[in-house]
Amino acid sequence: MTKKKEAEGYRETEAAKLFSGRVDFLLSAPQLKFLPEPTVPEIAFCGRSNVGKSSLLNALTGRKSIARASVTPGRTQELNYFEVGDPTVLRLVDMPGYGYAKAPLAVVDKWKKLVKTFLRGRQVLARNLVLVDARHGFKDVDRDMMQMLDGAAVGYRIVLTKADKLKASELDRVIAAVEIEARAHPAAYPALHVTSAETKHGIPELRAAILEDANL
Repeated sequence: MTKKKEAEGYRETEAAKLFSGRVDFLLSAPQLKFLPEPTVPEIAFCGRSNVGKSSLLNALTGRKSIARASVTPGRTQELNYFEVGDPTVLRLVDMPGYGYAKAPLAVVDKWKKLVKTFLRGRQVLARNLVLVDARHGFKDVDRDMMQMLDGAAVGYRIVLTKADKLKASELDRVIAAVEIEARAHPAAYPALHVTSAETKHGIPELRAAILEDANL
């Protein structure tokens, strides 16, 4: 085993330990004034409504319902905070899903203002994870989000969800297309994460990446 593989294995083990410990819901912030004190690194999760954010958060933390899925796209318009560790060493931020199709224009505008201000002003935001449904690849709303992140100079990782829903050949095609397009975005992390909340594929590696981003 190479030193690199040993280091990766050690980080995955440490990440599994951390996420198997205390993970608690902290608060929901409908406005920035309700955000918690910026005392620990934060990792934010964003994606289209029904992309599988709640399922991924549950898989990462080894819980069944730490994050609850909403049946109505665009329903959640708050920043939901979860604390990890005892004492807290990390916070996970579940950002509002961008379900524009079923959301009123006023709600969309409010969402954009909240997210833009959060991204530009949150100094403890260590990394953003942009979740993309493997069955569909990038949609225009994903591209809008990536451009927003590029403009805010916030580094982000692209995470494919629901990889188990595709045949291997179809998944390979989506991965190749996503990787090619992601290269055009200056703030996108070069490595793509391919995950399945159901089979747990890619979950250990993503946990380790989160620890790396948070310098833990």
